Amino acid sequence: MTKYRGYIGTYTKGESKGIYSFTLNTDDKKIENLQVAGELENPTYLTISKDNQFLYSVAKEGEAGGIAAFAINDGSGLTAINSQVLAGSSPCHVSVDSKNRYVFSANYHKGEVVSHMISQENGSVQPAASVIKHEGRGPDSRQEKPHTHYAGLTPDEKYLAVVDLGIDALITYAVHDDGSLEKVKLLPLKAGSGPRHLTFHPNGKFAYLMTEFSSEVIVLNYHSENGHFSEIQYISTLPAYFTENNQGSAIHISSDGRFVYAGNRGHNSIAVFTVNQDSGEISFIEHTSTEGDWPRDFALDPSEKFIVASNQESGNLVLFSRDEGTGKLTLIQSDIAVPYPVCVKFLQVLS
Repeated sequence: MTKYRGYIGTYTKGESKGIYSFTLNTDDKKIENLQVAGELENPTYLTISKDNQFLYSVAKEGEAGGIAAFAINDGSGLTAINSQVLAGSSPCHVSVDSKNRYVFSANYHKGEVVSHMISQENGSVQPAASVIKHEGRGPDSRQEKPHTHYAGLTPDEKYLAVVDLGIDALITYAVHDDGSLEKVKLLPLKAGSGPRHLTFHPNGKFAYLMTEFSSEVIVLNYHSENGHFSEIQYISTLPAYFTENNQGSAIHISSDGRFVYAGNRGHNSIAVFTVNQDSGEISFIEHTSTEGDWPRDFALDPSEKFIVASNQESGNLVLFSRDEGTGKLTLIQSDIAVPYPVCVKFLQVLS
């Protein structure tokens, strides 16, 4: 029997206690063993170290916000290690490098990107090594100032790619050995598109960026020799007839690089695309309903035969099976109650 453990970050409104864990039973094709793994205020986004030893979460502590570190136990629980916070709002995104040397966060409300070193002894987060505040605004009324929404390393881990929704930009930073960041390049994107999240093709040459306001996937070339990006394609994630409010959310790609999945909050769907392996361009396949309201995130399980989606406002997780040949999704289970779920992450191994 194969089981995979997952974690869910939430808004701690209503009945939510913080970070939840669950098990995906691939034989029975169901989610089970849902429980509170760690109590924390508004742990909306999570990331897990590549060796599955540590989990890092967005954290709010009173009037301050930052990152909390946890040790992942053999069971499903988490043991708090430490936290590092700065005055003001908490971040909205957090990521780590493959060797667990650095942790990065993007702060939507403050328009900042922050880097920290990680202790190699116990996984604790060290004080901020760099705090960089963006400048500017966009044409939309929601773009009154910078709103940094994503900060993640490029596949070669030479650069940090930072997406700023408020200024319609993708900014590349070099990461120095001491964790400090140095700006390399700013790529302006379509005005008013509101870029939100980014994922890379496994070949390291292409990247796919989800926009929140225009509900599009932007296909990009990644130039590893200098950390620059260039635009290839813009394609809508919505059907032409849909004119109601929609805000793009998460974007993920299968590990074989054949399919891109993009979340729609409002249309309440996951858009499925097939990838041209030569050009990187994508073509629309289908929309799949998320069977709930406001799908904030979703994740492919380690086998990539399933996808788990989180509907923030209707408070439910949804399990889909995934056809690895066609990329299409089939609903299996939609009644897993979790209060205000935001982020879904899997461990790579669960014995």
